[in-house]
Amino acid sequence: MPPAPAPLALVALDGLAVLAGDGDAQVVHGGPDALAAAVAAREADGPRWVLWSARGAAPLVGAGLHLARAHDLAAVHRLLHGGGREDPATVHAAAHGLPEPPEPSRRPRPAHGTGLLELDLDGGGGGDGPVGPDGALTAAWTSGRALAADEPAAVRAERALRWAQLALEVAARQRAALDGHALSTAWSESAAALLAVELEVTGLPVDVRAAEELLGALVGPRPRSEAEERAARAARDAPVLAALGVEPGAVDLRSPAAVLAALRARGVDLPDTRSWRLERLTADPATGRLARALLHHRRAERVATTYGYAWLDAHVGADGRLRGRWSAADAAAGRMTAQAGLHNLPAELRPVVAAEPGHVLVRADLGQVEPRVLAAVSGDEGLLRATADEDLYAPVAAALGVDRPTAKVAVLAAMYGQTSGAAGRALERMERAYPRALAHLRAAEAAGREGRSVRTHGGRLVRTGGAPAASAEAVAARGRFARNAVVQGSAAELFKAWAVTVRAGLAGTGGRVVLCLHDELLLHVPEADAARAVALLERALTAAAGWWAPGSGARFVAEASVVRRWSEV
Repeated sequence: MPPAPAPLALVALDGLAVLAGDGDAQVVHGGPDALAAAVAAREADGPRWVLWSARGAAPLVGAGLHLARAHDLAAVHRLLHGGGREDPATVHAAAHGLPEPPEPSRRPRPAHGTGLLELDLDGGGGGDGPVGPDGALTAAWTSGRALAADEPAAVRAERALRWAQLALEVAARQRAALDGHALSTAWSESAAALLAVELEVTGLPVDVRAAEELLGALVGPRPRSEAEERAARAARDAPVLAALGVEPGAVDLRSPAAVLAALRARGVDLPDTRSWRLERLTADPATGRLARALLHHRRAERVATTYGYAWLDAHVGADGRLRGRWSAADAAAGRMTAQAGLHNLPAELRPVVAAEPGHVLVRADLGQVEPRVLAAVSGDEGLLRATADEDLYAPVAAALGVDRPTAKVAVLAAMYGQTSGAAGRALERMERAYPRALAHLRAAEAAGREGRSVRTHGGRLVRTGGAPAASAEAVAARGRFARNAVVQGSAAELFKAWAVTVRAGLAGTGGRVVLCLHDELLLHVPEADAARAVALLERALTAAAGWWAPGSGARFVAEASVVRRWSEV
């Protein structure tokens, strides 16, 4: 077995960086290019880069450097301890068994390259060292004041070295707290944190001209004044108002209460105007025109207000790339999330995501991943056999003696804790057919109801509350959350293991991961590399599943396609 990669801490500041290992320290003076050259030289040794946060590597990512291995202290802290805090003070305290420090107050982000120091703690002082008499980090260090750019270079270098050495010490404590399987998850989560930074820097390719044309068709031409914007809103409202039989301006279509009242006046009594309720009305000759008009209006309004021209101007750069801030793990079950609409882009706008000349998009999503994950983590033999099928719901339907749609409802109801109606009846059959899977879910639900935390298959701690719930409804909700979290969180780990394995396979090529959306990966690769990218996606899934669920026998599937635009099948 080859030796484990040696930990090498990286602290990057403006104009100065420190690389520190066991008895080894290097100070680099200069900007991102100097740092990139120094890191590239050390990368050849295969170290595991220790970072307070992967955001500290943003200058390297911007310089096009690929870090193969990392130990992201923030990411591993989230894995071990859960919650939403990941600032250095919290990470250090947890590693040393200290109470969680007070919530820090936010301040504007520091200059480029100091992303590991983005928090300001109220108060100051704390002496010269990073650790105070109480064993906790001092405010001067966690806020970045100790490493301020107005300090002499020699002082900053010495303090950056101390900060790097402290990172190594915290990393050692974190490693000691991880068992073998959770340690593998820690490395995967750390790589996912690097991938999140790369997604921010790389961006999602957008056909800006097509976006302008599509927006024009959906919401009207780009308004040049407030008067034109009001006129565009009135034009979007007109078909709905006509279908309601009222004068322009008579109903505020942006007020749900006003829309419900207008519908009741037309004899349509609904508890709300959710899309699925309106969809049911489209086939009725009496209500079809009105329902279709409302659905179209809702889609157009969402685009106009959230994904309109202002969104395009704010988030798409001159290079035609859509960029937003990414997180490698949310505070719930650990799914990747993004801002700037990257995780909520309406289907109507997917055609604007397009490959650049000479490139293609390779898209792939994990098929029926959550029930397959449930089979793997519970060890239920019947459900594991079902994963051998391309369509898992077909053998489940046969085992339950129901049709496929009912089988799907039963599986989803089991994972999401739905017990009423048809779902409840199907669950009774699930209990008999897949007892270990259901027992796994019930154990998680019981823990959640009692306010106890649960852990995913990869070892992530998911907090469910702790304090007594305010009502029986709150208790039940906590139970449902825990029941789903052990599956959804485990599926998120598998997805990220797959994504970072693909990331590693693309290193040194012209291809990049440009989007991670729930269970879907989107790659942007040179056209000549399309077939190799498809093969990489398949190999990476086999490899990731092999270490994430070793010996389980669960089969995971992904369907890949090569397209020019994201909207293509």
